[in-house]
Amino acid sequence: MCGIVGYTGPRQAAPLLLEGLRRLEYRGYDSAGLALIEDGRIDVHKAAGKISVLEKALGTSLPAGHTGIAHTRWATHGAPNTVNAHPHTDCGGTLALVHNGIIENAGALRTALGKRGHVFRSETDTEVLAHLVEELLASAGSMVEAVAGALHQVEGTYGIAVVSTREPDTVVAARRGSPLLVAVGAGENFVPPTPRPSCLIRARWSTWTMVRSRSFGPPTTASSISTRWRRKRRSRA
Repeated sequence: MCGIVGYTGPRQAAPLLLEGLRRLEYRGYDSAGLALIEDGRIDVHKAAGKISVLEKALGTSLPAGHTGIAHTRWATHGAPNTVNAHPHTDCGGTLALVHNGIIENAGALRTALGKRGHVFRSETDTEVLAHLVEELLASAGSMVEAVAGALHQVEGTYGIAVVSTREPDTVVAARRGSPLLVAVGAGENFVPPTPRPSCLIRARWSTWTMVRSRSFGPPTTASSISTRWRRKRRSRA
């Protein structure tokens, strides 16, 4: 079973993301990776095998960035290798996305996107989502709108987290049929690793929810937007 971790806030994200991945090691997985936003670019690091392999590749000097996402993968589409590991990026490398679940119409979407000029690097169904968001982000007013528009085109189950250089202090997350948690803090927010099933509290989830930090107003819920939050801007601290 795959796992998702995300962070945006004043602290360096890489150590927090790696710690989150370690807490997901009770699940079966075959690869791991993370993506961080720093200085207007996305820095992606992936490795096949255990989290320790990824940590060894990163070395003692972890990549910088205050916003990032991370993932452990259990292969369903494509071989368990570094190329198919998450996060996946768009054609221009301006956004990164992690995904749990199965996109049932990935084949049809991949064919259509390929005809429109998108270039795929992996065998996964997940990469389809990255290219859909990329396409919509060119005309959308925000990441939330682009992610929502992309998810309206997919069939299947998902828990996703997305980051983009367009909104470097934002993580967008959404779920349908897959577990996903959001933790809202004081000036920093998380997609924390979901606990073991025995620790979960049974609750009803809406497919789409928007959560903002207090500096951006109270939480709201709607039927057409995904979970979103921003870290508190330094100018407002």
